[in-house]
Amino acid sequence: MTRPADSAAVLDLGFVRLVDFMGGDRGVVDAARVSYGGVSKGEEADRKLIVYLLKHQHMTPFEHAVFKFHVSCPIFVMRQWIRHRMASYNEISARYTEVKDEFYIPSRWRAQDVKNKQGSVSAPRLDHAKLTGLFNKQIKACLATYRELLEAGVAREMARMVLPVNAYTQFYWTVNARSFMNFLSLRADAHAQWEIQQYAEALAAFFERKMPWTYAAFLTHVWTGENSKIAAQRQAVLAGQAR
Repeated sequence: MTRPADSAAVLDLGFVRLVDFMGGDRGVVDAARVSYGGVSKGEEADRKLIVYLLKHQHMTPFEHAVFKFHVSCPIFVMRQWIRHRMASYNEISARYTEVKDEFYIPSRWRAQDVKNKQGSVSAPRLDHAKLTGLFNKQIKACLATYRELLEAGVAREMARMVLPVNAYTQFYWTVNARSFMNFLSLRADAHAQWEIQQYAEALAAFFERKMPWTYAAFLTHVWTGENSKIAAQRQAVLAGQAR
């Protein structure tokens, strides 16, 4: 699979790509100050305003900064993604196009977490080579059956039913900064499934690049999760503020 040149690679074949962006930190500030007919008062005052808004949960101004992403991820990841309903989605359709030979293959297998019924834990004692072999065998069988159904004249919308949820899909995701922060709070957290964490971390880099003031305030005053990468960023932000 060829990833777009300006995208961030995620997992073995996935990516996230920023397609469009509007508003930014200044857009948030302008939306907040319009309430009383105000304008920008300079960087220091504007940054303090963003901090104030987040600390006191005045969130509507953040709805005026908008990101549009092109995403490629396994279907089971998207099933978790679309639980975040305050956003817009358009997905590639397997009714219109044939599914490609693009399936997520884990590099390592995890075992069921006995404490967290929906989670998993590292499992070095598993026979990873054997499990991957079984997995690949099943994927090849599903793909072969899919193609055989198509060749027999079965409609794409029915032939796709044989495919597993580790098949990659693509979609456009348009989300405002308020909903984006909610997504990161939940999906970049260590309690989220590892695969979607990787997407959340990649998305966070775009957030930081496009809205540095908001992202720094988010880490300092909103982020409460567990994640080594995000936590390291938070510590760096706090250290910079202490100087």
